[in-house]
Amino acid sequence: MRTTILDIQKRKLNGERIPMITAYDYTSAQIADRAGMPMLLVGDSLGMVVAGYTSTLPVTLDEMLYHARAVVRGSQQALVIGDLPFLTYTTIDQAITSAGRMLQEAGVQAVKVEGGAAVTPIVQRLVELGIPVMGHLGFTPQSVSQIGARVQGRQAHTARQLIQDALALEAAGAFAIVLELTPQQLAQAVTARLRIPTIGIGAGAGCDGQVQVWHDLMGLYTDFSPRHSRRYVNLAEAMSQALQSYASDVREGVFPTKEHSASMKDEELQEALRLLDDTD
Repeated sequence: MRTTILDIQKRKLNGERIPMITAYDYTSAQIADRAGMPMLLVGDSLGMVVAGYTSTLPVTLDEMLYHARAVVRGSQQALVIGDLPFLTYTTIDQAITSAGRMLQEAGVQAVKVEGGAAVTPIVQRLVELGIPVMGHLGFTPQSVSQIGARVQGRQAHTARQLIQDALALEAAGAFAIVLELTPQQLAQAVTARLRIPTIGIGAGAGCDGQVQVWHDLMGLYTDFSPRHSRRYVNLAEAMSQALQSYASDVREGVFPTKEHSASMKDEELQEALRLLDDTD
């Protein structure tokens, strides 16, 4: 049985912290699912960490669908949430089409949208149609060209607006809200005012849960680690060493061995060569 929206909301009521991580393919989804991760986010951050874009803006709905399908196939118990990418929910009708494709074609159980009061009519309509929606406030990557990649809500008026946006999203029916790059005091204040869970990333420990990007947590970057992330393992270094060992073994002729190779009876090979000679 997959984790449900109600399961996640009950964790907040019970005071249980909620871990979430991004996943972009079948294998990472399998690993995270077997580790007991209750929520997997197919984030449009795949634009940077998978596709090599400089932001999330170029990511298309078709790209999201491709990766989301893989994550759904690779998981059995996690609640899978898919980002709606930039400019795919500018109107209610467009949002219905985009979110509907994510649920019907990819099989995710919920979608995530960025923005506050401006997107609440969209959130409300999607929820009315049976599409669970997660909100996203603070630093919203799809607005990076407008607001910059920096902490949001440090001033009184912007903090007030963020709290109002969070309450508006809750009222519209969002089942949870991601708070990204917001002061920990503000994130804690928002969390205390909401009945639905908050999931922080760069928002301190006062949120109901945390989300991290797979590549950051696994140490897949050798020269970059965001301040809000913790590298739990250095896979980039381990993978590099493994590849160097593999290349060395190939060059020295010690891989593959008979153990790694298929075989056939010598007489069968000789017969094949005889038949070949006869044909020639």
